[in-house]
Amino acid sequence: QLRLVESGGGLVEPGGSLTLSCEVSVFSLEDYSIGWFRQAPGKEREGVSCISGKGSLRYYGDVAEGRFTISKDNAKKMVYLQMNSLEVLDTGTYYCGAEVDVDCPGVATEYDYSGKGTQVTVSS
Repeated sequence: QLRLVESGGGLVEPGGSLTLSCEVSVFSLEDYSIGWFRQAPGKEREGVSCISGKGSLRYYGDVAEGRFTISKDNAKKMVYLQMNSLEVLDTGTYYCGAEVDVDCPGVATEYDYSGKGTQVTVSS
């Protein structure tokens, strides 16, 4: 059973930065594309970013373009989301998901497997 565990969330002021981590329990992370999506209370899920199996292709949603960077370390079985210039509207629970495919399903809000999320709060 594939398991994903997110960490790195917290409270940050507007304009600040956070790096989220996703630890993936799997034999070979190369075989999976991994993405991030988020959800704020009372709002629909939003796709944030996705990275392909070998990490050569990266996709970003409108919410992330130009501010967030996704990266992957297949050897460590970790995926990261570096978030800069955070805004109040970025507040929400951030989830990582795994797709049983080396190609990303676009910047999705649903994956074959997902973690339990990590809370990000942007507030002054």
